[in-house]
Amino acid sequence: MRQAKIVKNITVTVAAWLVALTIFFPIFWMVLTSLKTELNAFSTPPALIFKPTLENYVAVFERSDYLKYAWNSVVVSFGASIIGMVIAIPAAYSMAFYPTKRTQGVLLWMLSTKMLPPVGVLVPLYLLARDTSLLDTKTGLTIIYTLINLPIVIWMIYTYFREVPKDILEAVRMDGANLWQEIRHVLIPITLGGLSSTFLLSLILSWNEAFWSLNLTASKAAPLTALIASYSSPEGLFWAKLSAASTLAVAPILVFGWISQKQLVRGLTFGAVK
Repeated sequence: MRQAKIVKNITVTVAAWLVALTIFFPIFWMVLTSLKTELNAFSTPPALIFKPTLENYVAVFERSDYLKYAWNSVVVSFGASIIGMVIAIPAAYSMAFYPTKRTQGVLLWMLSTKMLPPVGVLVPLYLLARDTSLLDTKTGLTIIYTLINLPIVIWMIYTYFREVPKDILEAVRMDGANLWQEIRHVLIPITLGGLSSTFLLSLILSWNEAFWSLNLTASKAAPLTALIASYSSPEGLFWAKLSAASTLAVAPILVFGWISQKQLVRGLTFGAVK
């Protein structure tokens, strides 16, 4: 029995490592390619032994104004995530604790909007952005990112709020707490892990969004996704510089996710074990 348990643990560990390495390999290959020259990056078979160079990173910083694109990504991603949370918390609260016969229908309708191909609403949204002078602005991109992520944010917060016993909130109300005090001092602290993971997910989705940034921005408000796409041009595909730009775009969100992993895991497992 004990031997079978040991074999099972080893099998699970090996399988977990294989999955982790499979997921990590594209990132490793991207970083490796970013340290090659363009000639080595295009070589067939791939060059595994080469002299590392940082010229691609220098080119991205100096010729592409990386810091401007990075700042746009930070402003738009954090702005959209914060605004989304501000809107989603009251919405999820009302649907979780004061449901009506239409609540489930509204939730399903919001989720169904994520199934709509973005290109299907590109023209009307483009015209609206043009007519309101929001084209190629961080404000316009922030509004779009907030709206496209709002259904997922509301759904996640709604599920976390549903796990909170209503008896706790009733006890707080009996003590004289108003709505704001109930949410601020009781509900948010209890579901902080879930709220943190929701915010992080919204941030990642906004940071990685490419379709709307490519179609609604040109130069002033273009985020890092637009910078990466710029290395694919009619002149050719610059693999080494593309990999360097991608590494610089992925690195900040990877570091942030690594730092926040405790809250993320805690939030994703909130309510899983009672």
